Amino acid sequence: MTILLFLFGVAVAAGLFFILADILKLPRLSTEKALLSAGRAEKKRMKSLDAIFLGWAIKLSKYIQMDEYKRHRLERTLSAAGMDMTPEVYLAYTILKPAAALLAVIPCLLIFPLLSPIVVLLSILLYFKESRKADEMVAERREKIEGELPRFVATVEQELGASRDVLTILENYKRHAGPDFARELDVLTADMRSSSYEAALVRFEGRLASPMLSDIVRGLIGVLRGDDGRVYFQMLSHDMKQLELQRLKAQAAKIPPKIRVYSFVMLVCFMLIYIVVILMQILTSMGGLFG
Repeated sequence: MTILLFLFGVAVAAGLFFILADILKLPRLSTEKALLSAGRAEKKRMKSLDAIFLGWAIKLSKYIQMDEYKRHRLERTLSAAGMDMTPEVYLAYTILKPAAALLAVIPCLLIFPLLSPIVVLLSILLYFKESRKADEMVAERREKIEGELPRFVATVEQELGASRDVLTILENYKRHAGPDFARELDVLTADMRSSSYEAALVRFEGRLASPMLSDIVRGLIGVLRGDDGRVYFQMLSHDMKQLELQRLKAQAAKIPPKIRVYSFVMLVCFMLIYIVVILMQILTSMGGLFG
């Protein structure tokens, strides 16, 4: 009886939703997904649930008030992460998604109450995951870009021997850079064309907040002010090669534990093969004795 009441409530809620959607002239889900996906930095197809939550977040963002410092800080983080949304929309999205998951507590209380604490715990974990999503994306992009910086510094060192035009050096390297670094260089070169070179480089440094990039920007600003720069970038290239070796060693140190897991699985498989062969031999021998 309880299940029938629950299904009846779901059917009534769905009917009321479709009636209100028609009265309020709400767009279809496919239309909303296409509008929200347009202009995004990443070309992945937006999921249906994400499109629904983001549409609700845009409507809810009008009622969210933020401190100016926190808003500016979150705006810089979202820009560095490549997420095309305002801080208010992002904050509303991080609240709506766990809140929607928390609504699953209601049918759990009616059907299987012991499952309710698990749903609440999953909602809390989902909130922390969504609230850290922008920071994690920034850290991932920063790691990819920092992996290219040693090669970039070596290229700048070679280019300074023939030219001191910083904008031309950046545009030449942009054609051979990775997608994340090329996107940042696109923004940087466009900013340099429309404003002061030094101010554009400072903004470029602030978007990623990378200590390695700060050293490079300091050297490029020195070149713009008339310094030779070749000795500085030569020393910087040597230091970054050492940092790159340390990073590669750290990545290699993470591989042996994974190899040990696969080796253990292979060992178990070999043991099972030998056990099956021995058992077949024993059964064959016993069949010959009894036969």
